[in-house]
Amino acid sequence: MAVSGRFVLLVALGAVPIVLFGQLYGLALPSLGWWLALVVVLGIVDLIAAGSPRALALERALPARVRLGETTAGELYLTNTGRRPVNGTVRDAWQPSAGALTTRFAVRVPRGERRMVTVVLRPFRRGERRVEEVGIRSFGPLGLWARQATLRAPGRIRVLPPFTSRKHLPSRLARLRELDGRTSIMIRGQGTEFDSLREYVRGHDVRSIDWRATARHNDVVVRTWRPERDRRVVIVIDSGRTSAARIDNEPRLDTAFEAALLLSALATRAGDRVDVIAYDRRVRARVKGATGAALLSGLVDALAPVDPELLETDWAAIPAQVRQVTNQRALVVLLTSLETPGSSRGLLAVLPQLTQRHLVLVASVTDPETFARVSRRSDREETYTAAAAERALLDVARVAAAARQQGADVVTGAPADLPPAVADRYLALKAAGRL
Repeated sequence: MAVSGRFVLLVALGAVPIVLFGQLYGLALPSLGWWLALVVVLGIVDLIAAGSPRALALERALPARVRLGETTAGELYLTNTGRRPVNGTVRDAWQPSAGALTTRFAVRVPRGERRMVTVVLRPFRRGERRVEEVGIRSFGPLGLWARQATLRAPGRIRVLPPFTSRKHLPSRLARLRELDGRTSIMIRGQGTEFDSLREYVRGHDVRSIDWRATARHNDVVVRTWRPERDRRVVIVIDSGRTSAARIDNEPRLDTAFEAALLLSALATRAGDRVDVIAYDRRVRARVKGATGAALLSGLVDALAPVDPELLETDWAAIPAQVRQVTNQRALVVLLTSLETPGSSRGLLAVLPQLTQRHLVLVASVTDPETFARVSRRSDREETYTAAAAERALLDVARVAAAARQQGADVVTGAPADLPPAVADRYLALKAAGRL
């Protein structure tokens, strides 16, 4: 049961004149108690006439998925199975991170009829966004008192990574087609496979001329080459405590997801097999054996509920995780953070095991604000901050140099730059015949 503002207003409108006139003129006006009793009786009658909120049957219609940052709509259907109409308000209790633009709605559901309420959602966090209950308040004809109930109406929507780095995919696919021998400007790379013979045109590398074929055809013929296909790419995403840090208002883990999605889309189009693992001390997500569109669909679905875990990553278990995926030589991409030598000790310790059997690429996001603070030295506070930023950059450089000494390749970049940088390094390895 709930009391409306109209009830309070009615009490005040009657009580104030009674008190004022009684004090000023000493008139024998009705007592305040009688007035309050009358209003309460009216409220009780109004409450009895109100429709029961528990007579409403609730159903939901929700989209299964939505990308982070996009807007979607959920529908809530209310069917009145009672004997009186329900006239009141509905509050749909979504999680705050679901981004419901409006959660309270005025409804009127006549007896035996059905009404729909549309909730517009714009989630601002990945993962499962849930709603469990709906609060309903049903007023009587006078709007004085109301019946109130909380009914269960569970629902959920999976918020996927936004994959904003897909804007870089067309240009990288064009470069991939060049490497794959599908354009006339293809040049041979180390370790590539022979593809076909074609007529020479301006722009071809003269070193690709096949003189025997030229003599047979009485025309200049060149060989075209393509990178080797069906290679293995294993992407390991560090979901430990360092991935929780926010850089440019984005968690490091989300930047790693963007890099993994872009690289997976590119590698599967190149004919390589891609496997992805999110790991800290246990496997948080795994996508294995999928190709093409099924790979990206399975990848965004598996990574959506993964959040950073506030514990140290067990790097000693990473080689075993890679062996479970493949025993062949592969490109192992480690999406993690390179900070201080102390925090990166576990990573550096396992790199020799990985580089002995695989081609290893370590990708780490850097904070552009750190670079900006190095040059700000207008006062004492900024000078100390610049010194700390310079020390942080030196630590990152030391760890990156140590990783290269262990045989790994290293890529760093700001959140917006890291995904295309990883894709470019993959293409460079293809062009050089190392993959």
